[in-house]
Amino acid sequence: MSVGVSTSAPLPPTSDTNVVTSTFSLVDYVVFILLLVLSLAIGLYHACRGWGKHTVGQLLMADRKMGCLPVALSLLATFQSAVAILGVPSEIYRFGTQYWFLGCSYFLGLLIPAHIFIPVFYRLHLTSAYEYLELRFSKTVRVCGTMTFIFQMVIYMGVVLYAPSLALNAVTGFDLWLSVLTLGIVCTVYTALGGLKAVIWTDVFQTLIMFLGQLTVIIVGSAKVGGLGRVWAVASQHGRISGIELDPDPFVRHTFWTLAFGGVFMMLSLYGVNQAQVQRYLSSRTEKAAVLSCYAVFPCQQVVLCMGCLIGLVMFAYYQEYPMSTQQSHAAPDQFVLYFVMDLLKGMPGLPGLFVACLFSGSLSTISSAFNSLATVTMEDLIRPWFPEFSEARAIMLSRSLAFGYGLLCLGMAYISSQMGPVLQAAISIFGMVGGPLLGLFCLGIFFPSANPPGAIVGLLAGLIMAFWIGIGSIVNSMGSVVAPSPPNGSSFSLPSNLTAATVTTLIPSTTLPKPTGLQRLYSLSYLWYSAHNSTTVIVVGLTVSLLTGGMRGRPLSPGTIYPVLPRLLALLPLSCQKRLHWRSYTQDLPVDTNLFPEKMGNGVLKDSRDKEAEVPNSLAYQGSSPTFILQETSL
Repeated sequence: MSVGVSTSAPLPPTSDTNVVTSTFSLVDYVVFILLLVLSLAIGLYHACRGWGKHTVGQLLMADRKMGCLPVALSLLATFQSAVAILGVPSEIYRFGTQYWFLGCSYFLGLLIPAHIFIPVFYRLHLTSAYEYLELRFSKTVRVCGTMTFIFQMVIYMGVVLYAPSLALNAVTGFDLWLSVLTLGIVCTVYTALGGLKAVIWTDVFQTLIMFLGQLTVIIVGSAKVGGLGRVWAVASQHGRISGIELDPDPFVRHTFWTLAFGGVFMMLSLYGVNQAQVQRYLSSRTEKAAVLSCYAVFPCQQVVLCMGCLIGLVMFAYYQEYPMSTQQSHAAPDQFVLYFVMDLLKGMPGLPGLFVACLFSGSLSTISSAFNSLATVTMEDLIRPWFPEFSEARAIMLSRSLAFGYGLLCLGMAYISSQMGPVLQAAISIFGMVGGPLLGLFCLGIFFPSANPPGAIVGLLAGLIMAFWIGIGSIVNSMGSVVAPSPPNGSSFSLPSNLTAATVTTLIPSTTLPKPTGLQRLYSLSYLWYSAHNSTTVIVVGLTVSLLTGGMRGRPLSPGTIYPVLPRLLALLPLSCQKRLHWRSYTQDLPVDTNLFPEKMGNGVLKDSRDKEAEVPNSLAYQGSSPTFILQETSL
């Protein structure tokens, strides 16, 4: 993703914007329809290829044979939604380039998943990320994590489908419900029939369309105002090129520290533990390919962020030379970029259609990933553990039915979103509120061997309560407040102040207000620290409860579920220092609970679906309530 910025949920058009006539030509419609037809064709090709010979592993995990490049582009596309494509340029146009420093967070935000989360998940040969929670804690913790994820995605995917369609309808006159139904149906069909392989390859195609659409706007826009040098000069003259703001205050919306370090935690919640991304890592043919795909996302993310920011600067420079229409000056922020594109590309048949195809590619990639990951966790976490004797044919039919069911649910959520009014903004924020606690739950299991199931459950609950308290409190506190600073040429945007929430593709910027006090001060916490704050709450509460309930005393700790941070750090010390600290360098096997996944676990050996055996590295020995770390050659 480029973590996107949605400046607010798109607002219903006012009387000023109701009289919009479509600027689409026949060529534009052809370009747009081609996107849908080709996406559907790619999905149906993978569905029909080998029809009747598909297995559940092929449907849900692409048979674990995907290469590095398609996985990397799919990782990028999954959270590069239409809301991000609309939101980032609007953020840059209104507030300047400070947001661009978010790119600094991508380094650690992708390096940590590549070297910690991917090895742990891949070597356990998981299908669902929440399967890890049962191996590490208990089945109850697994179900809690799964239900939290399902709630998160179901709430969000209807908004992702409805919000761009509403913005498009307001600007171009494109029929609202026709676009919603078209997107929903096309996405549901190719996801349900083609499975993960179809989703990944359509993501690759849609990523290329997104790149092409945004690049077209940058080239045409900069050419009209005299080149990128002129764009930068104009933005600089009007104070839109931001310097490095080193204010450490976490209540300031955007500073270098907030973007570069607070953003790391948001990236970890997306690329470290989110099922939609973990599923793609695990579909790679080797662990090395999974790690390389995570590395490959880094430059792609930087390019995507740069393109979004450049569109915002081009838009700013353009409106210094060309007047806005009345409709544009009263547009909601999410609609504003579309107005600019339609104004910029008018008289160029096919190019407006290309940008709308770019916009809908963002929606298709996000929604298809949601359907597929939801079907996977429902099948693997909620159905198979209770009905293990399902035949392969019945499991395939059920998996496809689940994807279809979630598609219909998405259309229903889109309709509910249309009836929610201001509450729609809260629905958008929920995604980010839930991401932090889930990150904290996985970190609790991976990094803290003394954490136990009661601590995990209470910690997750505490993190969710804290997330919703601050998130909803911020929304309620800011409802109906202020008008944001007016952009040039008299354009003004009416938005809530500091409607903040870390979401995968949406955040709602704040406006400049007097410094709040008391609880209102807490509600003004920058959205980029939400994930860090909520995941820390889970870890602190979880460890406290684990300590009070005896830690892991008497409980088996499955091998490969712990990442030995402390041994890794101490291994960097000179050997003499290690001897003084009484660190030993031999291997001691962990006690293994063979009742957990008996088909996968047993005597430290992991059996995969291809009947091969792979040693699970025992990089940490643990007995009773006092962890004994073992330094050894095997690395996780």
